[in-house]
Amino acid sequence: MSESPASSQSPEAFGASEAPQTNGAQPRVRGRLRGHSGAAILVDDLRVKRGKRAVLHGLSLSVPRGGVVGLLGPSGCGKSTLMRAIVGVQKLQSGTVTVLGRSAGTASLRHRVGYVTQQASIYDDLTVRQNLRYFRAVLGASASDVDRVLDATDLGDHASAMAGSLSGGERSRVSLAGALLGSPELLVLDEPTVGLDPVLRVDLWSLFHRLAEEGTTLLVSSHVMDEATRCDRLLLMRDGELLADDTPDGLLAQTGATDTESAFLTLIQRHPSSAEGGLE
Repeated sequence: MSESPASSQSPEAFGASEAPQTNGAQPRVRGRLRGHSGAAILVDDLRVKRGKRAVLHGLSLSVPRGGVVGLLGPSGCGKSTLMRAIVGVQKLQSGTVTVLGRSAGTASLRHRVGYVTQQASIYDDLTVRQNLRYFRAVLGASASDVDRVLDATDLGDHASAMAGSLSGGERSRVSLAGALLGSPELLVLDEPTVGLDPVLRVDLWSLFHRLAEEGTTLLVSSHVMDEATRCDRLLLMRDGELLADDTPDGLLAQTGATDTESAFLTLIQRHPSSAEGGLE
């Protein structure tokens, strides 16, 4: 078997250290985020650089437990970098990231956090079911969980198909199915609906909300603004900065816009970025 991809919930996606992920910087208590101790995700003054370019510029945010939070913004604004920081695979310049009460990337979070990357992390030379059986074994989930996630992602008819023969959208669904194994408390999904047909997109959003009703927290990124209305709360990003943290209705109310795209453009006009631009 070839080397394991950086797949959803795989051990490679999380470090073994329990130390705060500050890369030498001393943790600081910042008044802005006090009172959020019960949050699923706390990001405090997060800064990330790629080479000489700053990607995230002192980002602070809180994601409450049990809900669907949309992380929206144009391609290249830093959404994927933020998500990698949340699951503990991104080197930080400074700041802290706390997930389910623990420092991001700690070994104890392996079975509590599911992560889906933009590129499907599966074995092309295995069938869909074999991929899921492998990830189930890594996670220690029950054998019956494979059939559960196949059904949840509408992959039952493709269970015996080789992963390498699947379409892009089908491969993405296999990655999502892997992330659902073991019923993690937090799902971090990087543009999971890209390449999917409209009917399947609706089905997946219905699944996301069913999971949230059962207590799972979902952070779902997208650059498609019309998906904003499907979220309970929105985080809008541009050039490595957070423009807004509000409900869809609250965002429209504060900007006077009639749709999310217009609201986003209004926020850009109100808060021109001083950044040179970010990277995904």
